[in-house]
Amino acid sequence: MAEVKVLIEGYAKRIEEGWLASSTSTLVKDSGKNILVDPGANKKDLLEALSKEGLKPEDIDIIFLTHCHLDHILNIRLFPNCFTCDCNTMRNGDKVKVFSGLLPGTNLEVIRTPGHAREHAVLIADTDKGKICVAGDLFWSGDGVEFKKDKESLINMEDIHIKDQGILIESRKKVIDIVDYIIPGHGKMFKVDK
Repeated sequence: MAEVKVLIEGYAKRIEEGWLASSTSTLVKDSGKNILVDPGANKKDLLEALSKEGLKPEDIDIIFLTHCHLDHILNIRLFPNCFTCDCNTMRNGDKVKVFSGLLPGTNLEVIRTPGHAREHAVLIADTDKGKICVAGDLFWSGDGVEFKKDKESLINMEDIHIKDQGILIESRKKVIDIVDYIIPGHGKMFKVDK
């Protein structure tokens, strides 16, 4: 069973000149590896959160990026030597490996979930608590808005940065029935009301 811990709860707040935003950063331990999902944009908070777990950047084996929006990836520069993965590619420097299904070397499922961004994907972990979806911006909330946790509301929730509403809804339907908990790209982890 995997262990999943939210290191930093993501935030997205409107400010006078745009947004103040950094993604949720989640530590997943599986198959003897430390996987960091979405390192975010706030360097100080991430390094402090890792330190509280007794970890340094060099202790991270894999960075998994749900998508390539800057508020999710800017801190990738702190991890120059680890493997970096997206929806179907694993890289270390200029070495590339294409995969599908499980994140290589782990029992973690990767599901492509386009809509918010074309390359979007989620990571699903089987834990003692149930199936947890580290969802990136498949589900996200700005300015502290609470999620309605029923299936219909989650599938149809608004995304102001949407690229394709129809594709986003289909992506949400792919994961909503198979998971027990969702860690959104910005906001608190929550249990799905089924």
